[in-house]
Amino acid sequence: MLTLRQCSKETGLSYEYLRQLCLQNKIVYVKAGSKYLINAEKLADYFNGKEDNQCLKM
Repeated sequence: MLTLRQCSKETGLSYEYLRQLCLQNKIVYVKAGSKYLINAEKLADYFNGKEDNQCLKM
């Protein structure tokens, strides 16, 4: 699991774009407090057309 900032650095996608994908429930994420955690494999699945919008808020 990567934070939005880590995911942004690794993928080259902007922090704000990744955050918007989370807020729109377009990608799988876990919200732990105020942090969004993204599974890199699930993010790749989203961009490859395999959507699975299960999000977990803690």
